[in-house]
Amino acid sequence: MAGDAEMTKRRLLDAAAEEFAAFGIAGARVDRLAAAAKSNKAQIYHYFGSKDALFDAVFNELVVRTVREVPIDATDLPGYAGRLFDGYEEHPHVARLATWYRLERAGTREPLETIIVGNRDKVDAIAAAQRAGHIPAHFAPEDLLALVLAISLMWTALTPEFAALVSGHGRDHRRRVVTDAVTALLADRPAGS
Repeated sequence: MAGDAEMTKRRLLDAAAEEFAAFGIAGARVDRLAAAAKSNKAQIYHYFGSKDALFDAVFNELVVRTVREVPIDATDLPGYAGRLFDGYEEHPHVARLATWYRLERAGTREPLETIIVGNRDKVDAIAAAQRAGHIPAHFAPEDLLALVLAISLMWTALTPEFAALVSGHGRDHRRRVVTDAVTALLADRPAGS
């Protein structure tokens, strides 16, 4: 029986990731989600308590998986940005879920501890690499992390009109732009420039 429960929860989480990515929290429908998971609404409430709690479980799982599958290498931030870009290309729902999280959760709930810890660990890794002289320190570690994350996500944030303008750019080109931009951020520059 425990295996059946775990399989049901897994199906609900997978269906919820797709539903929330497509419609956000407010637009997601538990009946549609339950049908996609070959389950029922009662199971959602039994395992997760509410639609909001289900979104939090999906998002928390996404953060944990991303940190595990794409660990930061502060001595190779262009490579890290490229690997993040690869993840967004291979799993486009990730960027959509993150967008919905920012739109519908910003300031409305306690921040997820997983995200706080993950960001702190990344900032600490960048600071250590800067102290060791592996990367320049002309950006504060948290600013550099924000820039790397934004650049790795930049192609997912385009309006459809701009995306059409650059539609001829293939994945290799887009990835190279990401890694080249992060490389340029790390280039030595004179103080105060």
